[in-house]
Amino acid sequence: MHPTTTDAPALAQLAALLADTTRARFCLALLDGRAWTAGELARTAGVAASTASEHLDQLVRGGLLVQERQGRHRYLRLADPSVAQLVEDLAGRVAGTPGPTRSLRAARANAALAYARTCYDHLAGRLGVLVHDALLDRGLVDRTGGLALTRAGLDWCVDLGLPVPAPQTTRRPLLRDCLDWTERRPHLSGAFGAALCGRLLDLGWLARGDGRVVRLTPDGAPALAAALGLSPASLAPPAAPATGGGRA
Repeated sequence: MHPTTTDAPALAQLAALLADTTRARFCLALLDGRAWTAGELARTAGVAASTASEHLDQLVRGGLLVQERQGRHRYLRLADPSVAQLVEDLAGRVAGTPGPTRSLRAARANAALAYARTCYDHLAGRLGVLVHDALLDRGLVDRTGGLALTRAGLDWCVDLGLPVPAPQTTRRPLLRDCLDWTERRPHLSGAFGAALCGRLLDLGWLARGDGRVVRLTPDGAPALAAALGLSPASLAPPAAPATGGGRA
């Protein structure tokens, strides 16, 4: 079923949900795939609890968030992976070059986020793009007629101990390009992208950091490089950034 002009009002309503800085901040924060309390989201966005509650109600009614109550707490998360894809795609269209960072701590945090992070449940950042490109270069994924795992790719998954999600078990595409908002190039999403990220975490090749940040572990860097046919140096994070002055 293809969208028509009769869907314009619904499209406008959806766009209006994200046409507010506070609501956009909530959705970007929730890209880490976790459930956040309303209070945590309020503090992240720098707004009062009452203001946050009003905005969160709108996002829930609009279908972008779902909520669950446990005791006094109200937990919220993105409604499904398609919402995460929408938010990340929009962020990729508008993200510009960041200005100078005056705090060394902030500069390091920004660099870590740009290098490797989760985009909801799949790997993003420079590392995510490198993995995406390596899978294509090695012929493990092919884009002739659309992204798909090759026979060699299926064998690679077996070697990695990575079960490939069966199409009938998920409504998500198996493989999909997701525009990376820092690299401005695609990383890999879809059910396979999520399964791959989860497997790298389970193997201990990746470890979670603050928020959405993930990092290659000392054992994970050479192991992932070998699995992708890359040199370990190609996966190394960039040098620590300089700041524009000020205190760390």
